[in-house]
Amino acid sequence: MTERKLGTVVISPAVLATIARLTTLSVPGVVQMSPFGVHRFLGARQGGGVKVQVIDEAVILDIYIVAAADVNMLQLSREIQSKVARAIREIVGMAVNEVNVHIVDVEAPSG
Repeated sequence: MTERKLGTVVISPAVLATIARLTTLSVPGVVQMSPFGVHRFLGARQGGGVKVQVIDEAVILDIYIVAAADVNMLQLSREIQSKVARAIREIVGMAVNEVNVHIVDVEAPSG
């Protein structure tokens, strides 16, 4: 029996950004997402800290975060890269070419 094509499936970049944002926020040591580019200086929350590009059916992500002061920044970044890439692959089945983590600020411990 041959498989009949039922139509196309389109995944919005906003869906990819939401998956990346929620996955990033679940990583211990991430305090919050940060706006990127000029929006950061204007106080806007546009983009929610995730920039998504889809090139040749593969995803490139730039993730902007505020990290806790008491974490190893390199380990934190690598954990974010690993978890976000896996989430995108498992949830939507798309290849991930890059997950670039930008630590734009560090939150000092309270107290």
